[in-house]
Amino acid sequence: MLTAHQLGCERGRRKILGGIDLELRAGEVLGVLGANGAGKTTLLATLAGELAASEGRVELDGRALPGWTPAELARRRAVLPQSPSLSFDLSVREVVAMGTYPFPELAPAPHEALLRQALHRADASDLADRRYLGLSGGEQQRVQFARVLAQVLACHAAPQYRVLLLDEPTASLDPRHQLMLLGAVRTLARSEGIAALVVLHDVNLAAQWCDRLLLLAAGRTVALGAPAEVLTPRWLEQVYELPVSVLAHPLLARTPLVVFSAGI
Repeated sequence: MLTAHQLGCERGRRKILGGIDLELRAGEVLGVLGANGAGKTTLLATLAGELAASEGRVELDGRALPGWTPAELARRRAVLPQSPSLSFDLSVREVVAMGTYPFPELAPAPHEALLRQALHRADASDLADRRYLGLSGGEQQRVQFARVLAQVLACHAAPQYRVLLLDEPTASLDPRHQLMLLGAVRTLARSEGIAALVVLHDVNLAAQWCDRLLLLAAGRTVALGAPAEVLTPRWLEQVYELPVSVLAHPLLARTPLVVFSAGI
């Protein structure tokens, strides 16, 4: 399991995170919410091992994260950053295949099957033969999602614990693909036993697709628990500094529906 114990992180002389206790459970989707500057991306990068903790510790399977080599980590966790950048004019299939680089042992036939599966789950099969740089922003995001799916699916050493870390993966997607992406993440968590952490801005998408939510403000935990426990007027108004109403969702039982107002 990937865990954080009293985690703190600094950028320069500025403290971004402090006192974070967290565990990413296999088979579960954890959503991370908070206003701009709350520390969501820093938390994800620290859990991924891309930033060093200044306080506390992060452990994977009980072993401190700095003790893992980059090659070892690449076989256990996949990361989709907020703004993936790629300047080489590769084909979509080549970009998705990057996710399998940590697994050179894959034979050609399983490798090809894995790429097809990842493209299908990301609803990007029709993009496979196109050039990546010729795609729209939303199409590129679906391809990058397929890449991390290929990476996290490539390891089948049961019962191997695997982690999928996604930073605002729905930001450039239309509503249909937002729902498809989050649905694919939850399905993978359930069927493959993958632990998923997803940074989101849309609280209602988080309520619908996440098992637990972490609400951050100024780098600290405000609330952590089931969506109905976290998405309350008390916590939301504290974090977002807006009047808020929390209603029963008209279509989804036991799912809160959050409505913000500008206070006018």
